[in-house]
Amino acid sequence: MILDTKAKDVYNIVTVLKGAFDMIFDLHVHTTYSDGLFTPEQVINLAIEKGMNGIAITDHDTVLGIEPAIEYSKNIDNFYLIPGIEFGCIYKDEEVHILGYFIDYKSSDIIDITKKLRNFRVIRGLEMIEKLNNLGINLSLDQVKSPSKKEYIGRPHIARALVEFRHTDSITEAFDKYLDRGKPAYVERYKLKIEDTIKLIHRVNGIAVLAHPGILKNKKIINYCIKAGIDGLEAIHSKHNKSQVKYLLEIGKSHGLIITGGSDCHGETVNGEYLLGEYYVNMNHIPIMKGRI
Repeated sequence: MILDTKAKDVYNIVTVLKGAFDMIFDLHVHTTYSDGLFTPEQVINLAIEKGMNGIAITDHDTVLGIEPAIEYSKNIDNFYLIPGIEFGCIYKDEEVHILGYFIDYKSSDIIDITKKLRNFRVIRGLEMIEKLNNLGINLSLDQVKSPSKKEYIGRPHIARALVEFRHTDSITEAFDKYLDRGKPAYVERYKLKIEDTIKLIHRVNGIAVLAHPGILKNKKIINYCIKAGIDGLEAIHSKHNKSQVKYLLEIGKSHGLIITGGSDCHGETVNGEYLLGEYYVNMNHIPIMKGRI
């Protein structure tokens, strides 16, 4: 659900952006290699259509979409692709997501851990489908995997299948009724610790950023991540309202953190609009990242 703010509105309020809009990036984008609906090539085309100068591919627990995106972007003038990833962690029973930017996606450290995480996701997906079947919901693995055709199963895939085959009326209902933590078809998945995730991202020469911290129920997690060595906060996000953005900017400034932003686009439309291109940052205001493009 989009709250009452878009990037341009936020910037007018908090004066993050001043000057020319000449390095506009969406730093949180998913593809069919995780739980997005668009291929890397389609995501790039949409970003160009929306006037972006670049994006970061940040698929969940996988880097397999980065190489196709980089190869495709090589033929496009003045468009930049940042290799990234989004890891899921757990802290005191709350899910915490950490984004990694400019990672060495060919590193054996990344390849080994993401392969392990993908395998666990498939096992978890099968267990969730089995739970749904036991609830009287006839859903098969082929029906769930059909949207991406990659070796990856996420809850959004299952939710979309529940909608497609008329077991629920919406993705929101699918999560609220079956797939959220504490619901009858939920299965906990293997997650990394916050500290280990940040260390891993740093080990592969990446920049670690706390994803959508405004929606965290336990705000103490932000300070915990700061103490664990996080490099930045994702202040601009499609689920953040204006007051949350201001709050995160203040924290970021007081701790000398990088401020990033992105749409968290998975390919769905909201009110007829794709999220990609609606939430973004000006890389001219993030020198440590601009210098690595």
